[in-house]
Amino acid sequence: MQPFTTLQAVAVPLAVANIDTDQILPARFLKKPRSAGYGNFLFHDERRRSEAYPLDVPAYAGAGILVTDRNFGCGSSREGAVYALVDGGIRCVIAPSFGDIFASNAAKNGLLTVTLPEDVVAFLRARLAAAPGATVTVDLPAQTVTDPDGAAIPFEIDPFKKRCLVEGLDDVALTLEHAAAIAAFEARVAAEEPWRVPGGA
Repeated sequence: MQPFTTLQAVAVPLAVANIDTDQILPARFLKKPRSAGYGNFLFHDERRRSEAYPLDVPAYAGAGILVTDRNFGCGSSREGAVYALVDGGIRCVIAPSFGDIFASNAAKNGLLTVTLPEDVVAFLRARLAAAPGATVTVDLPAQTVTDPDGAAIPFEIDPFKKRCLVEGLDDVALTLEHAAAIAAFEARVAAEEPWRVPGGA
């Protein structure tokens, strides 16, 4: 997993509440392998309903941050929604609140979710809408979001989630941190209880 430390990127304002995982990645695209490029399907149906969907506005090209409204990522526990955002270049989503399962999936795949007060997020969206293409800086070690005017806004994050993101640790990497202990356990079992080991005595 790619570590997340500091990100300075174009931020896209998306003033829509209750965006669910089916809007982020419609279910029919889950049949495709991720190698097909889930970023190609990000907000697929929503973008086709609007000729000026924010992600398609030229000024926001290459955006890495999404600033949206409350309850982002609600709905089904669809990890593909996180894949679509990450594959589409989004490394951070800022909102007043998130679907719990979505936020958990995000942290395990290198996508930072930043929760800020609703009025602060609304002000940030308005600022970005007034200056399309403006950048925002997210400093995870310092736990700050710096708006286009240079104002630093602090945010809270679970320490374990922060460590995993900063160090780029997914579930496999976390397990491998205990590789020595696992190997020692397997060696002990093979020596003391060989009948428990496949192919053993």
